[in-house]
Amino acid sequence: MHLGIIPARFASTRFPGKPLTDIAGKSMIRRVYEQACQAKSLDKVVVATDDERIFEHVESFGGAVMRTRADHPSGTDRCAEVARHFPVAQLILNIQGDEPFIQPEQIDLLTETLLRQSRFTIATLAKKIDDPALLQNPNVVKVVFSKKQGALYFSRHPIPFLRGTSPEHWLEHQAYFKHIGLYGFRRQALLRVARLAPTALERAESLEQLRWLEHGIRIAVGITEWETVGIDAPEDLLRLF
Repeated sequence: MHLGIIPARFASTRFPGKPLTDIAGKSMIRRVYEQACQAKSLDKVVVATDDERIFEHVESFGGAVMRTRADHPSGTDRCAEVARHFPVAQLILNIQGDEPFIQPEQIDLLTETLLRQSRFTIATLAKKIDDPALLQNPNVVKVVFSKKQGALYFSRHPIPFLRGTSPEHWLEHQAYFKHIGLYGFRRQALLRVARLAPTALERAESLEQLRWLEHGIRIAVGITEWETVGIDAPEDLLRLF
């Protein structure tokens, strides 16, 4: 069984109530859910939330939803709690609840990447950056990976540093990749990472995937041509249309 989980919480420092924000007549969480349900590689999609308002809203449009504990430090931990209720799910996807126009094809690519790369227990996606503003934006996470498509490092800073060239010209001389925060896990990998304590690199960059790398867990990177628009603050809604 392939299970897609969309973690959603109401509390947010920059954008409280974000999952319930109306976007052209539909809530953000409903848009993510409906897009995920179109993925051919998923057998089931579930919203995971600790908030009664989100829970009731998802039920109101006929979506599958489960209530989780309120003390989870990350969406991955929330996914692990839900995954324990589906022991037959051997591949679990963590689908970000703040990307309302995620493409089903991206979800299918993530599933394909993990199934094809048998040496890896986690997979994620990346897209080539073609906008210098994105390269320098710390809210856009960058990733570098090996020739075998294994993640080497994730950073909010542009990586690699291009010596001898002005930053505004870096894209002319080097390929840079934006990390798209979708994760596919083999079951045991998800349950394992949920037990790991935060690490120094994770705290420095505020990126939980660095914890996994620090513990020697290999992450496969699939390359997508589809763009995604994450909503971190209310002003990000202006970029959608």
